[in-house]
This record gives sequence, C-alpha cells and structure tokens, in this order.
Amino acid sequence: MEADIHALIERADKSDPAAADALFGMLYAELHRVAEGSLRRLGSSLTLGPTTLLHETYLNMVGRADVEYPDRARFLGYASRAMRGLVIDYTRRGRAKKRGRELQITLDAEAMPSEDSAREAVELEKLGDALDELAAIEPGLAELVDMHFFCGFTFGEIASLRDVSPRTVQRDWRKARLLLHRSLLDEEGTTGN
Repeated sequence: MEADIHALIERADKSDPAAADALFGMLYAELHRVAEGSLRRLGSSLTLGPTTLLHETYLNMVGRADVEYPDRARFLGYASRAMRGLVIDYTRRGRAKKRGRELQITLDAEAMPSEDSAREAVELEKLGDALDELAAIEPGLAELVDMHFFCGFTFGEIASLRDVSPRTVQRDWRKARLLLHRSLLDEEGTTGN
C-alpha cells in the first residue's frame, strides 16, 4: 500500500488530477481522523464538522497546480496547513458576522456567542498569523506545528513520516514553540494588549 501511495504522490505531483483523487481516497480515513482531531483541539465554539472540513480541504488541494507532494509527510503536512487555514478563515467569517457585517438578530440567549468563544477565535487568528510568519522563515517547523498541534500526530508518527528520530522532532518542537511564543509576545507588544 505504501508503494501505491508513493506512486500516486508522484503522479499527483505532476498535476495528474486522477492521481490526486485516488490519493485523497486512499488517505480519506486518516485525513478524516486528522480533521476530527483538528476541530477538537481548536475549540468547542466551532460549528464546522470534520467531513465538511475534509471536503473543503480536498477542494482547496485539488484546485492548486503549484503544490508539490514529494512524499506522504509533505502531503499530510500540506493537508494539515490547508485545514488550519480553512478553520481560521471560518473563524474570521464568524467574527465578521458578529461585528455586524452580516448582522443576525436573535432573541435566543442560547444562540448568542459566548465571550469565551470570541476569545478563542481571536487567539486562533493570532496563532495562525504567527504560524504564517514561522512558515516564511522555517517552513519545516511550521509544518511540524500543523501536524502535531492542529492535526494530532504524535512525535513518533511525525518522526516516522519524516524519517528522523523522535528526539529530533521533540527538539524541533521546542524550537517552534519558542519562536511562536516570541512572535505572539511581539504581537501583543505592538497591539498594546
């Protein structure tokens, strides 16, 4: 099966839409698990479902000709990043609605967004921006964060996908966290929070 996946990745990398479809189909169960884990970690306030997230990710990935998938790790890393981007965009749209761009009036107190969910959305956006900055300087570290934090891969799974030791992944994780922490602190300092 791994050889089949590798062959499909090579064909999908050469802009073969049939191969991309087949690859996505072979990895559907794993990607669905990733989507479920991603939504679980990203907060209870999201109303987006894992199947919807997965299908949106598929449409996002198939529609791009400039993306390369040299191996399974890169394919899953790209899928992770696409899911993160979609969740952050979904969160931003929700916040825009709450700010009145698409005002919906309700008298149901249960339907009103909580202060916690609004705070979660802001934190998620800040983290997404910090990850985009990290991706510009250290793409491998940003991909690691996407795979571990957003998609729930263990350090052992990531090490296996990257063909490195778990210790190397843990060391990279510490470095990524440090860089993200600095970026988030810098952002707080510039916004005056």
